[in-house]
Amino acid sequence: MKIRPGVELASLTDVGCQRENNEDSHGYWEPSDDASFLASGRLAIVADGMGGHEGGQIASRLAVETFTKSYAAANDPEPQKRLLTALNQAHKNIQQHANQNPRLNSMGTTCTALALVEHRLYFVHVGDSRLYLLRQGKLQTLSRDHTLIARLVEKGLIQPEQAKDHPQKHVLTSALGIPGEELEIDAPPKPLHLDAGDILMLCTDGLWGQMQASEIEQSLASQAPAAACRSLVDLAKKRGGPDNITLQVLRID
Repeated sequence: MKIRPGVELASLTDVGCQRENNEDSHGYWEPSDDASFLASGRLAIVADGMGGHEGGQIASRLAVETFTKSYAAANDPEPQKRLLTALNQAHKNIQQHANQNPRLNSMGTTCTALALVEHRLYFVHVGDSRLYLLRQGKLQTLSRDHTLIARLVEKGLIQPEQAKDHPQKHVLTSALGIPGEELEIDAPPKPLHLDAGDILMLCTDGLWGQMQASEIEQSLASQAPAAACRSLVDLAKKRGGPDNITLQVLRID
């Protein structure tokens, strides 16, 4: 796909060191015609699937494909509303697929997606993949983990330093495709204006869970997007690579 000037984009996915299958998916989309590009901008998405058999792979792939098609086809002039519609459509599509295939009834996926329209950032997020912003050398986490441990930390029941090695640190409180519960969705009340030099990173927990925020910060600040992707994946694998690893990096020119 041809990428218009304005961003430098790189992405990378790796099965890691301990898994047989890669249950992560990612995607990037922008419309081919200039008029649609002005309205829709760029879409980037990552998803981390879960479920027995090949369920995780199917769930994350369905999330990326359904989300992208829904966002691309929507007529709503508000990008944030289009993102929310696409997220809910992906949720329903995964549920329907699971209902038609009983062996996949436990499948689900995280989903973190951003739309970059001119220099305005919109996003939606469910699960424990993450969206980061590096601005003037300082890393910010824009998303919030939907996990049992994050909830306990927010309530002050455990300390942040206890969360890293907690046995329930991977228990999600919200994910696409999970039946019976209303989605817990993160979405900003208004878009964030981006400046030249800002760097965005979408990634699954197979990446961020294996390193300190300062290591992500240093890599993004000192390397071009493609080199940063490679070095961060290599570092996660050096630390054992217990999970699949996926990231997308967008540098605003």
